[in-house]
Formats: sequence, C-alpha cells, structure tokens
Amino acid sequence: MNEKINKIEALKKEKNAVIMAHYYVADEIQQLADYVGDSYYLSETATKVTADTIVLCGVSFMGESAKILNPEKRVLLPDMTADCPMAHMADADKIQTIRQKYDDVAVVCYVNSTAELKACSDVCVTSSNALKIVSSLPNRNIYFIPDTNLAHFIAEQLPEKDFIFNDGFCHVHHNVTKEEVSALKKRYPAAIVMAHPESRPEVLALADYVGSTSGIINHAAKSGSSQFIVLTEAGVLYELRKNNPDKEFFTTEPPQICSGMKKITLDNIISVLENDNEGISMDKALEEAARKPMERMLELSI
Repeated sequence: MNEKINKIEALKKEKNAVIMAHYYVADEIQQLADYVGDSYYLSETATKVTADTIVLCGVSFMGESAKILNPEKRVLLPDMTADCPMAHMADADKIQTIRQKYDDVAVVCYVNSTAELKACSDVCVTSSNALKIVSSLPNRNIYFIPDTNLAHFIAEQLPEKDFIFNDGFCHVHHNVTKEEVSALKKRYPAAIVMAHPESRPEVLALADYVGSTSGIINHAAKSGSSQFIVLTEAGVLYELRKNNPDKEFFTTEPPQICSGMKKITLDNIISVLENDNEGISMDKALEEAARKPMERMLELSI
C-alpha cells in the first residue's frame, strides 16, 4: 500500500493535482486525500483550490458538481461507474408540471443529484445547509427533490412553508429500520444515537442528534459521552475514530455501506492520473444552467 501511496503523491506533483474525498470512501483514500469532507465542504472547497486538476473521490454527481463550479479545471473521477441511485430519483417533466400547478414555487434540489436535475432547479442545498437556505427563500411552496426523508425533516422545522414531496431516497439510510435502532439502543443504553436526515422519520424520532455527516463528526467530538450509535454510511467511522480514540462507535449489523463510494480505490486513482484523460465533461448549456442553483447555494450559505 505504501508503494501505491507514494506513486499517487508523485503523480499529484507531476500533474498539479489535488485529491478531494468524501467521508464515505475507504479509509486509505481518506488518509491520503488533501481534502476530506461532506458534500457541502467538497462543493465549497472545489471553488478555492488552485491546482489544475481535481481528483474527486466519490460518486458521479460529486464529480459533476466540482466540474460545474470549476469549468476551467480538469475534474477526474477515479471510477466513472461510481454512482448514487438517489441522484436520478426525480423527473424533469414532473418539475415542469409542479411549476405549472403551484404558484410561487421554489424547486429546491439536494446537491446529491444529477446535473440535469440541478439545471431544472432554483437552488441547491446540502443536508448541512438545507434548513438555512429553505427558510431564507421568499417562496411559500417548496418542491424538494430528490430525497423525501430530508424534505420531511426540513418541513417539520418550517411549518410556514408548504412542501411538495418527491419519492426519492438514499437506499443506504432508508434501509435502516426503527426496530434495528431500538435493538441497538437496548444493547448500548448509554450510547448517544446520531442519525443522518436521509433516514426515515421514525428512525430520526429515536435519535439524540440529527445532522449532516460533518455535523455528526463535530457532535461526537464535542459530546461528553463515550459511546455513540452511528446511523450513516460506515466510512465516517474512520474520521470519528481518528478524532476520538477514547470513544466507542457502534453501527447496524451489517453496517450501512454505499457500494458506489467503495468503488474508489488506490489503483483507479493511480490509473486516472496516469492516463491523462479529459475528465468529466458536459454540454456547456447544461453546465451553465446547473451552475446557477449551485452558486446560489454558496451565496445563501454565507
């Protein structure tokens, strides 16, 4: 493994590249990355890096987002088949139907979505900034795509808004049941339950803390508790254990795993840097249309 890591470091210098990784990729990828974070952090950081090439270690919508915000940079995805099913779980025709049916509607697009869906939207959000952004919108009607669980979580906190719900979901979080969580709470009664808002409402009702991946990491660090039940993708355990070596973290059995994120390997990082391919590209009109809601997200997050 050290030989591969050394190879990657040499290629980074040769290609003037940086490696950005999501918390859900494998431990060794997080360890070697220049920047590690959740969707919002990666989106924001992508606009600030000065390197010519960004190697985005995550699923396809993340690579697209980095390219949309940095059209002049080369953005490489180590595995072009690494995908997020939820990113496709909305429909452009339905968005137009909603716009025609509801007056004063804002189409709010979770950043975990394709460029095509972003281009149909008014503003993008992440799990860490969705509440702030949606509450700041002048629109009363909110069509939140694609994730229904995050939409319900935000809607409960904004009763003054009228939400129109989509039927998309993240299978990794959606598959966790309240019965599993109840069993974990019984097994570890002193543990703090931390859940991601992509989880089902009945699961969130059992949680002591609900927040984005970075929020979960920060909460564990600040908490006086020594035990935690973690209800999100198991990749986050690397950062949690690194930052809190004296604390214990428990997950469902089997753990929550995103197969798309796990497609990123040391070997395909080396390959994508060595091959000098063009990287992610898209139609310029689509790129420009998708950039507007993403830039609005960054502006409203300040």
